[in-house]
Amino acid sequence: MKAVRISKHGGLDALTYDDIPEPDCPSDKVKIRVKAAAINHLDIWVRKGLPGMPVSLPLILGSDASGTIVEVGSQVHNFQTGNDVVIQPGTFCGNCHHCKERKENYCSEYGILGETENGTLAEYVILDPVNIHKKPEHLSFPDAASMQLVFMTAYQMLIIRAKLQPNETVLIYGGSSGIGSAAIQISRDLGANVIATSGSDLKCEFSKKLGAHHVVNHNEGNWKDEIKLITKMNGINVVFEHVGSATWKESIRLLSKGGRLVTCGATTGADVDINLAHLFMKQQSILGSTMSNISAFKKVMVKINKKQYLPNVDKIFAMKDIREAHNYIENRQQMGKVVLLP
Repeated sequence: MKAVRISKHGGLDALTYDDIPEPDCPSDKVKIRVKAAAINHLDIWVRKGLPGMPVSLPLILGSDASGTIVEVGSQVHNFQTGNDVVIQPGTFCGNCHHCKERKENYCSEYGILGETENGTLAEYVILDPVNIHKKPEHLSFPDAASMQLVFMTAYQMLIIRAKLQPNETVLIYGGSSGIGSAAIQISRDLGANVIATSGSDLKCEFSKKLGAHHVVNHNEGNWKDEIKLITKMNGINVVFEHVGSATWKESIRLLSKGGRLVTCGATTGADVDINLAHLFMKQQSILGSTMSNISAFKKVMVKINKKQYLPNVDKIFAMKDIREAHNYIENRQQMGKVVLLP
């Protein structure tokens, strides 16, 4: 079968589209023919080999996908051949006290497909039944492949970690990105006042259509002062941070008293300064976050099935054109998700 792999860390040339043996299906797993798979920034970080993110090479990239079950192990009874499914990308032991308390994302063995083990950018994947869910009938395979990781991450950040409340004000950086577009929808559905930033007029309009009440172009004028005017100098209750050092200082300054900054990534760098006096005098909180648990995944899928959370596929590439697809994302051209077809 064909698969997107890295055998070294580096630039676009580290990406290869290889012929590898088609995997066999163990008795406790299912075999899925991938119909569509999405790219996340995680794929780019893994490819580049960022510090603190050790991986075993060679590695098949990819965390999200949709497809059709083509083989079911003899011990699996809740799925059948021919079922169309989406993939839940978190992996865990299932036996520790965190897993038994349904906090799988706290498991010491917690991982993500395409990072800690082979991922979804292949013609076939072998998965545990806990990692699959019936595909919503109203979604195409590309749409269904585009939502899991970003919505699970944004849900964990906003609902579980920051505990965003109705009528609170949330600031979402990169509203037109995959995770930004998910965060806008989750916040708006909750009843929060949503302020988003984007890097062009076209992307600002896209964020507005997603449901942001206010959108500012962070490449024009003094966007920080514009946000202060929008909030009438009351500050931001929750800052949805996934940029890192480039926005960190302003994120802290824009927080209200008792405000919460929740972060899941650092695309511009992870080294930041924190003024502890500023933090405790204003009783603010800084919260780390990553992927969510199975319970949250099921809640996200309920929202998707009810069409309360919607996919935003920007562009579709052939999987063999993986280098072109990564380059498209790294040049910040996308609005929403980039999807690959085998």
